[in-house]
Amino acid sequence: MGLGLNIGIDLGTATVLIYIKGRGVVLNEPSVVAVNSRTGRVLAVGHAANEMVGRTPDVVEAIRPLRDGVISDFKVTEIMLKTFINRVNNGFLNSLFKPTMVVCIPSVITPVEQKAVEDACKHAGARDVFLIREPIAAAIGAGIDITLPVGSMIVDIGGGTTDIAVISMCEPVIDASLKVAGDRFDEYIIRHLRRKHNILIGDKTAEQLKINIGCAYPREDELTMEVRGRNIVTGLPSSVIVSSTDMLEALEEPVADIFEAVHGVLERTPPELMSDLTDRGVVLTGGGAKLYGIDRMLESKIGISVVVADHPESCVAIGTGRALLMMDKFPSMM
Repeated sequence: MGLGLNIGIDLGTATVLIYIKGRGVVLNEPSVVAVNSRTGRVLAVGHAANEMVGRTPDVVEAIRPLRDGVISDFKVTEIMLKTFINRVNNGFLNSLFKPTMVVCIPSVITPVEQKAVEDACKHAGARDVFLIREPIAAAIGAGIDITLPVGSMIVDIGGGTTDIAVISMCEPVIDASLKVAGDRFDEYIIRHLRRKHNILIGDKTAEQLKINIGCAYPREDELTMEVRGRNIVTGLPSSVIVSSTDMLEALEEPVADIFEAVHGVLERTPPELMSDLTDRGVVLTGGGAKLYGIDRMLESKIGISVVVADHPESCVAIGTGRALLMMDKFPSMM
């Protein structure tokens, strides 16, 4: 790979993770940039910017420059990448040797969107940029040997997209990508509470509900959480007690969409590979895989064992880093 640093980047809609060989995942920060809308000056990036979401005056805009897994604001993405890369290596972009980057992209992406990712990384200081599809990176990061002539199925539930693939010999045989994932879960939680409890909550409160009491399969013990927001009838501050059953109802539709996509991939899978999947099962990765019971829900519907990878939110970042050592195995993917 030559001189310079080699890094893997999970450029996610909700979170950016950076992996460096020998150091592991060295950065995990929200994909948010706070900008003064009058002057264009960047005020904060990552965690600090995320704290401003929903709490800023009109002059300050908290921007998420990626939407549904692809770049929606090129300039802000470039600024965000430069900031994060400098943060993990003490300003190495000013050094003589620039890094080689492996960056994940969704399974379904247009050439224009693909070039936008490459250009953003080049402008952020990369010497060379290689792209790898998210389910391939997720499978590598989950410890699956994708070089074997057997079928392995990965379901990567990220922030903006869910990517599904049946992989054999380093290539996706069947794949699909849908714009239903962690962010969409939050939207449905907000919508459900507005409809059922007449209360309006923000994205961060919805995310806390999802993490603390959210579920895709009935919990053995009912959990509750008090949330505060604005009553949409009176316009005044209000609080309600939300249960895990509420969350099950709120998330029923997006979870069903993910099942339908998984079912669609299985229907198109060749019989020999389907036999492999029956033996090997399905692996879930991505932050959305941590939603309580989503593995049990899928398993009950497809009749194949489903497991959540260790540290599922880091699998794609780890896989991008490890892919640097495997580039001769799948040149068509990079």
